[in-house]
Amino acid sequence: MENLFFTSWTSLVRTLIIGLLAYVGLILMLRASGKRPLSKMNAFDLIVTVALCSTLVTVLLSKGVALADGLLAFALLIGLQFGITWLSVRFKAVSRLVKSDPTLLVYTGHYLPDAMRAERITEGEVLASLRERGIASLADAAAVVLENDGTLNALSKASSAEGSSLGNVPGIPQ
Repeated sequence: MENLFFTSWTSLVRTLIIGLLAYVGLILMLRASGKRPLSKMNAFDLIVTVALCSTLVTVLLSKGVALADGLLAFALLIGLQFGITWLSVRFKAVSRLVKSDPTLLVYTGHYLPDAMRAERITEGEVLASLRERGIASLADAAAVVLENDGTLNALSKASSAEGSSLGNVPGIPQ
């Protein structure tokens, strides 16, 4: 019970130094790896981010994990993310494995209930996405798409044209 609030000054100094160095190391590695780890996240990116956070906490609080081990773990996770994203840009099979396709939820002013049910999206969420884009009614919506990062994008009929940005969305009637 005596170690509940304070163990030693050495422990506090270790946490401070390791925390500072691990944090700086992680920031430098993230910056060196490009913009991808800091962009809007899909499920794959979220998993890597959670793993990085977990590793940082382990390095900070576990006296059995040396700073070099933590930095190597950061480099491994960031390297794996870089490798998988590099492969996914070059090979459709890898891309399909780590990313989902966008899903069409509304088309030409009509809900697509099967798609909404499959993605667990409510009409209220669709209407909120319309309001965010300044679209007054469902009838004015050309489409609402659930993107692979989980955001809802609404397109108005006035701003959409045949062959517009809906080209990579499955389910568009031809």
